Amino acid sequence: MMTLYLILLAALILLGLVVVKKMRGKRWKFSEKELIEDTLKHLYNSEEAKTDTDENTLSKVLSISVKQAARLIKKLEESGLTENVDGKQKLTKSGRAYALKIVRIHRLLEKYFAENTSISETEWHKIAEAKEHQIDDDRARELAARLGNPLRDPHGDPIPTAGGEVYSHNGIPLSKLKVNDFGNIVHIEDEPKNLYKEISDSGIYPGMQIQIKDKKKDGIEIKGDGKRQYISNEAAGNITIVPLNKEEIVKQDYLPLSSLEVGEEAEVVGISKALRGMQRRRLLDFGIVPGTRIRAVLKSVGDDPVAYELRNTLIALRKNQSDYIFIRKIGNEK
Repeated sequence: MMTLYLILLAALILLGLVVVKKMRGKRWKFSEKELIEDTLKHLYNSEEAKTDTDENTLSKVLSISVKQAARLIKKLEESGLTENVDGKQKLTKSGRAYALKIVRIHRLLEKYFAENTSISETEWHKIAEAKEHQIDDDRARELAARLGNPLRDPHGDPIPTAGGEVYSHNGIPLSKLKVNDFGNIVHIEDEPKNLYKEISDSGIYPGMQIQIKDKKKDGIEIKGDGKRQYISNEAAGNITIVPLNKEEIVKQDYLPLSSLEVGEEAEVVGISKALRGMQRRRLLDFGIVPGTRIRAVLKSVGDDPVAYELRNTLIALRKNQSDYIFIRKIGNEK
């Protein structure tokens, strides 16, 4: 009994230490390798964004002291991974190759979390940050093959190839489109977390075709996947879009399943790409695939969930699921 008590006490103390560390905002490192790889990845992202990095900025990014950052920079220079150019750190050829390897693993992990788990979108980045240091080249190749060697991660960022090639995309901020213009979303920035959560909660995803319906002082109204959404100007600034001309516009003549009234029947058009992982797999297991006929049978108190009939089977779906199933109504049968 005493042994069990001591184990529980130790667990509570450990939990308390973890909470304290998080509250202090400290980033706890377990190896020099992690620091080096995080630095190389940060330098790569900085160069892509055309921003500079020195020991002061690096200390803030890694949550280490300026002295530690200076020692880290010295080690990277001695290893031939970085060089000092006018007081700023730049990647060498070998440093860039190493950085791309870490970026590749990070984005492959996010793709895996999106397609094969029920992990929340807002947690993909944080978990990938922790796991990316534990995967070697062989495991990265296996993971890429399992995922079908994807070219982009769930945010639309290009996944570097094993050979270090990066296929970038050209686009403009969503806010640059005018009212009634169409565009295709090619990238969503996942930082800061609060703006990314606003975007993901709206069901907006890379590959989605949208139209600007209205622009106001504090936000933008868009239409995509058959429904309208309102997002703040700050969130819109984190969405990259490629404008579409009239020849490229796909007519969206479908509705969300949640719009089906009791007795109405429809044909499934598809499932939104915003619904991923286990949730998507569950709907596919139910037989919700393009061409399937589905009928609303019964609404519960509050209209959520709703019972639907398909393939001679009754299933109950909540609105946060049926909103992402697209249909075409084919008649009313009461």
